[in-house]
Amino acid sequence: MTPVIGEVEGRNVGIDATKLTGRLEQVEMDGELPARSSIPVIFDELDYQLACQSYLWALPLVSYAQWKTQHYDVFGATGSDLVRYLSYRDRLGLITANATTPYILNFFDLSESGPLVIELPAGPTAGGVSDFWQREVGAMGEMGPDRGEGGKYLVLAPGVDEPAELGEDYRILRSSGVNIMFGFRTLDPDPTRADALVHGVRIYPYADRDEPAPTRIVSPDGRPWTGDQPKGLDYWRTLHSIYQSEVVDERDRFYLAMLKQLGIEKGKPFTPDERLSRILEQGATAGELMAQANTFAKRFEQGSYWPDRAWEQAIVLDNSAQRGDGYDELLERASWFYEAVSFSEAMKSQTPGVGQAYLGSYTDGAGEWLDGGRDYTLHVPADAPAKLFWSVTVYDVTTRCLIDNEQQRGDRGSRDPELVRNDDGSVDLFFGPSAPAGGESNWVQTIPGQHWFSYFRLYGPFEPYFDRSWKLGDITLAQPSPL
Repeated sequence: MTPVIGEVEGRNVGIDATKLTGRLEQVEMDGELPARSSIPVIFDELDYQLACQSYLWALPLVSYAQWKTQHYDVFGATGSDLVRYLSYRDRLGLITANATTPYILNFFDLSESGPLVIELPAGPTAGGVSDFWQREVGAMGEMGPDRGEGGKYLVLAPGVDEPAELGEDYRILRSSGVNIMFGFRTLDPDPTRADALVHGVRIYPYADRDEPAPTRIVSPDGRPWTGDQPKGLDYWRTLHSIYQSEVVDERDRFYLAMLKQLGIEKGKPFTPDERLSRILEQGATAGELMAQANTFAKRFEQGSYWPDRAWEQAIVLDNSAQRGDGYDELLERASWFYEAVSFSEAMKSQTPGVGQAYLGSYTDGAGEWLDGGRDYTLHVPADAPAKLFWSVTVYDVTTRCLIDNEQQRGDRGSRDPELVRNDDGSVDLFFGPSAPAGGESNWVQTIPGQHWFSYFRLYGPFEPYFDRSWKLGDITLAQPSPL
């Protein structure tokens, strides 16, 4: 059986099998059609491609769903609790966590709780609610409508009306999904006042407002956990599980058709046979490979933040709705939510002195992957344009979490009391497996045999960041010591 190539009355006939790749190279042709014996090969390839695309599409949803399992199954949290991450070990499972500020958060299913009340105390906090596609539902605290004055918020699932007897004490947040995450940070540097703010938060179903259960503060207590998206079939099991309770956006209906072909449907068990299990395993592996390239070698238009530097904006999403001009940000979303969790408008601030700025460096200044067995330096010029502080953090590329080094430290920043500054106010930082002589206070330990990447964060970025008149140095391979 051979391909039939040619024209009949101006019409192309047949397929040139020599141009097929991958599984399809095995296809034999019977005239202008594939041989009947090759049909299974073609369907295997189709399902594999559906799995690869579904993997990228589902990254934010699976990420939050996985994180929720850790809260409920590992930490023992419930829908009346908050989980607080304080220590370095607590944060080791949290994708691209900031190593300097505490996180307080939990996940809730509005189909189980009904309308959910969140009481936020007055004081310096920053937080909000997002759905499981990691779209911001609403900001709270200093960046929200309460402006740090606190108050009661009522979160409603899609299609749910406000309670008839609702008073004026509540601010309404209409969620774009049934599953939500509520999280916040305390901004007060005094630990006693910050602790009081944490314990002042209350979460309970609106139906229990007369006698709400107390809100517990749960700690990971150093237990090992992972917020990294699961591998292999576990990725699809997690997706199937969260899909059972989540609403469907109109824009996702074609992807749901892909999931149906892959054995994932609402109201039906996930029981892939041997063939489909093999394809899903392969699709998850290839999908993650695509996610790595899409994240660590971004090919989006924005490019490097400074033309002659490797640093680039880590967050490539335009907005929390994940909507571009005439399209939805599928690959931008996959890029950010493979390497990180959560997004709010404040994380991509365009207002001097407000919010944060995130720059990512995935290579050294020469364009090579950052190698945990080699020594690097980073020069931070004086007068870094940050109202609050700046920090540099090292992450493991495999987990995208804080580096789990012997030092048990993954960052250095302007708030560090031991940070050594140069005479002109600039700072030289060091990265490598061993501390440089005299540079221990400015050093982050890396691990031989493991690649890493880094974030440079500015909290309250000022105009010299936005107009690019202040320029950060590249992470540069250190020169070998003279013999």
